[in-house]
Amino acid sequence: MSQTPTPDKPPHKSHKGHPGDLWREQEALAGHLDPDPDPGVEALPQPEGPTEIIETEYQIGQDNIEGVRPVAFDIHNPVFMISAVAVVLFTAATLLFPTVLGPFFAGLRDLVTSRFDWFFLIAGNVFVLLCLGLILSPLGGIRLGGPEATPDFSLTGWFAMLFAAGMGIGLMFYGVSEPLGHFTAALGGPVVEDGIRTDWAPLDGAPGDEMAARRLAMAATIFHWGLHPWAIYAVVALALALFAYNKGLPLTLRSVFHPLFGERVWGWPGHVIDVLAVLATLFGLATSLGIGAEQAAAGFHFLFGWSTASAAKIALIVIITGVATGSVVLGVEKGVKRLSEINMVLALILLLFVILVGPTWQILTGFFGNLGAYAADLIPLSNPFGRDDDNFRQGWTAFYWAWWISWSPFVGMFIARVSRGRTVRQFLVAVLIVPSLISVLWMTAFGGTAITMTLGGFSGVADAALELQLFQMLSQLPLTAITSFVGIVLVIVFFVTSSDSGSLVIDTIAAGGKIHAPVPQRIFWCSFEGLVAIALLLGGGLTALQAMAVSTGLPFTLVLLGACWAIVKGLLGERRELG
Repeated sequence: MSQTPTPDKPPHKSHKGHPGDLWREQEALAGHLDPDPDPGVEALPQPEGPTEIIETEYQIGQDNIEGVRPVAFDIHNPVFMISAVAVVLFTAATLLFPTVLGPFFAGLRDLVTSRFDWFFLIAGNVFVLLCLGLILSPLGGIRLGGPEATPDFSLTGWFAMLFAAGMGIGLMFYGVSEPLGHFTAALGGPVVEDGIRTDWAPLDGAPGDEMAARRLAMAATIFHWGLHPWAIYAVVALALALFAYNKGLPLTLRSVFHPLFGERVWGWPGHVIDVLAVLATLFGLATSLGIGAEQAAAGFHFLFGWSTASAAKIALIVIITGVATGSVVLGVEKGVKRLSEINMVLALILLLFVILVGPTWQILTGFFGNLGAYAADLIPLSNPFGRDDDNFRQGWTAFYWAWWISWSPFVGMFIARVSRGRTVRQFLVAVLIVPSLISVLWMTAFGGTAITMTLGGFSGVADAALELQLFQMLSQLPLTAITSFVGIVLVIVFFVTSSDSGSLVIDTIAAGGKIHAPVPQRIFWCSFEGLVAIALLLGGGLTALQAMAVSTGLPFTLVLLGACWAIVKGLLGERRELG
């Protein structure tokens, strides 16, 4: 029971979970005084039912540095400082030397994707096989949070949040351009110059065969937006949820590696993991924000004739980052969740519109035909060896896998936070299968419509820049102004939901696992996401954005492969406990 300290005792100090007030700690240990709860630590729900609890002496925030001047802060030492200094120095250098760093970023992207494409493809296959294996195995019946836990969110709200955070901007940007680009390249077939293929066709292409080129184009697109990316997210989310809700460890990425490092995970091995997670997440988000700004600027130019110069894109990033900051301050329930649900409704309306006024029958039948093409070409597209389609494999697939991996810490932690109470099988089916099917429908509707228009003689979509192709496709359908404006709004709101979700997660990692760290820290990370996106746009545009996504995704792939081993070990422990 709590007691009030007598006047001759030292003045009252708030205990924050780390040594600092010896008298207060001694009184608490003696049972005379309960430590004050740390308002920055969200108490994770205790496992409900028998689970394999991992005993640890670690306290959330024990390595943190706290203060109130000049602003309130509660930061993990040294994760916050290393991450923040690295981001600040990178941003300053890119803004100061844009012409020098532009070629550097291009070379960096080409180096990583050409030398390590096989590694990315193998890792992606491992993630998919693990998820499918768990769905089919008895381990899929284990419930996150314990055998008696119940879900914290409705299925609708849960799905809206994970899908909006997962890949919203990418679907808007590449929904038309990627299927059409693959179709054009496949139809042209392989082009060999000096013994080297220079075309961008997937596999061996389909020269001169429009139907085969269409099927191959859709199979390649679905390959990039189907099982593989969602398996990457699912691995991180499942690992975090399992070790937080079933093992009783903090909801941080380093907790997943306790079976590997033991208590050392709270030291430098864990610091390295968390720093990699912060940098990968921030640069992955910056890539998406830059892509979103380019498309939003193109949309405004298409509708209103506004400028698409760098200044216009920077202004968009500044405005939308401000909105995202407001959403971050409000938190998950009031900000992120509401925006995610609004976005889902708008995306559904736009999707249904394209299906109903576009080539409806072709879209509906194409959905199943494209799934069949994906199934037929899945193994050849996943094969990392013995292929000569270097441009496609390195420029498309390796970049995508690195991009998804760089996003995985934030998407995975975000999904983990809202997924307690689901069984592993329910979790993986919802995170892996359902979003993949919706991505197939989206790409079939938007990309398939663009291909049909091109085959019908309209070349405006194929001739337009990537960021403008969505609006060119919508221009051939009724209500062009309205649908194009809805498309711009979707890009912007996806921009906001990605930024605010990512900022909350980065802040949690950099605050040592504290969920409710001071608001100025959230504002710091949200602001720097925008600044990094601006710096990369000025320092090399889309090439620079892609370069940072792949370069941070590469080392983090090793972290994810380690997480796969930890998941299996952790689930086997849960099964023994239940037995």
